[in-house]
Amino acid sequence: MRWSLKVASVAGIEVRIHLSFLLFLAWIWFSYYQVAGLPGAVQGVLFILSLFACVLLHEFGHAFAARAFGIATPDITLLPIGGVARLTRIPDKPWQELVVAIAGPLVNVVIAAALIFVVHRSAELEQLQYLESPRVELLSKLASVNVMLVLFNLIPAFPMDGGRILRALLAMTLPYAQATQIAAWIGQGLAVVFGIFGLFGNPLLIFIAFFIFAGAQQEAAIARAKGSPRPAAKD
Repeated sequence: MRWSLKVASVAGIEVRIHLSFLLFLAWIWFSYYQVAGLPGAVQGVLFILSLFACVLLHEFGHAFAARAFGIATPDITLLPIGGVARLTRIPDKPWQELVVAIAGPLVNVVIAAALIFVVHRSAELEQLQYLESPRVELLSKLASVNVMLVLFNLIPAFPMDGGRILRALLAMTLPYAQATQIAAWIGQGLAVVFGIFGLFGNPLLIFIAFFIFAGAQQEAAIARAKGSPRPAAKD
């Protein structure tokens, strides 16, 4: 991806950070500094870095699931809006796409469960006055955010994982292009609903609506460009 920097390589997969993500971190630092000074700025940036570490693990879930089917992932790029794992191709069979799509959210389920367990154990082992410590608060927030990531990614609309899960399920009985178009229509319908609710006081929903509508259009256009159902791989 253009305007991105390689920061690591894990299992042959490049981890890249888009320059806009660095600007996002600078904005987080400045915003928290204005409110709570240097300690607040450090805590704010630490939380964002921890959050995107979870996002990175989510993308590795997709990448390693795809690798099991012989599909390489050259790189994963972190952006302010999330992560992108670039697969060399789409899985050949619908059930394979289903596994790859659901692998990411499952990683967040595991992370959330582990964090909830740690926080619960802390509540049992520590005195009550220590439960508001920055460490426990950070873990609690991360657990909540991972649950939100799971729910958000399972929305049945492109470009979220839920849209790909829906397409994979439809493609088990329908041609690939038709399954994609139906999934795109459902996603666009949800986008309209989000947009309407956003007009009544939540601008974030309007942004999500545009994001989903554009993603659905892109997936449908790609499917139409292929012009025929996806060929099945030989066993």
